[in-house]
Amino acid sequence: MLVALLIDLAIGWSAWLFARLSHPVVWVGALITFLEHRLNSDAHRHANGALAVALTVSAAVLPAGVIQWLLPGGWVGLVATGILAWPLVAARSLHDHVEAVARPLVAGDLEAARRAVAMIVGRDPNRLDQAGIARAALESLAENASDGVAAPLFWGAVFGLPGIAGYKAINTLDSMIGHRSARYAEFGMVAARLDDLVNLIPARLTGLSLALVSGRPGPAFTTMRRDARRHRSPNAGWPEAALAGGLGVRLSGPRLYAEGVADEPWLNGDAADPTPEDLSRGLGLYRRAVLLWLAALAALALI
Repeated sequence: MLVALLIDLAIGWSAWLFARLSHPVVWVGALITFLEHRLNSDAHRHANGALAVALTVSAAVLPAGVIQWLLPGGWVGLVATGILAWPLVAARSLHDHVEAVARPLVAGDLEAARRAVAMIVGRDPNRLDQAGIARAALESLAENASDGVAAPLFWGAVFGLPGIAGYKAINTLDSMIGHRSARYAEFGMVAARLDDLVNLIPARLTGLSLALVSGRPGPAFTTMRRDARRHRSPNAGWPEAALAGGLGVRLSGPRLYAEGVADEPWLNGDAADPTPEDLSRGLGLYRRAVLLWLAALAALALI
């Protein structure tokens, strides 16, 4: 996982690679779409959703396990495993997407910032003001620092290539079918609950990491302990609350989607709304957290 993270930070997954190879998450998404179209009928939705989860996770874990078993030992196998795991770590991609929001926002170009933030959040960008854009981007940064970086690394460190592949399959299932809509409430229930389970430890470790490197560990830990459980998600509240406390801003709260207003409680609600400069500070905090994860992986590897 140390090798995978280093490769990702060095070169990421560029548009050139995507155009030629697509991406493993896209492959998993295609399988989920295929299964959803055939299994999500009016009858037995809960059981069929569980079957879709089992088939998708098996399709990711079993080939990864066979590949890991076939790889040679020593440095060759270590580097090969890191290369195969690299596409499933999104540290650089997350930074680039949030930085694409921060640059125009700091420059005062709200329209460009709205277009960029629409790439990473589901709320209506046309009705976001400067503070709303900064808040949306910071929340996405915190949540995806856990889901897109820390959690894949965690499960890869525990179980190797099958661990990181299985986690990405579960996380993709949740993002595609783990919704509370009429179509997915039953069919996606197992996917949503399984995603909650596999993110329990990584989300809390991410919150801990963000608090430690924030420069304001006292307020960050206080906000995380007080507010994390108020979040609608059992996991996303931990990194989001740590980031809110570490930056001294308020996050979450009411938000406007195309289908209506989601009246969520505030995290660090007594603080001010984030500014464009706070978004830039949040990116710096994220970079320090990634360095901490690099150091932790290196220490574990040495041990």
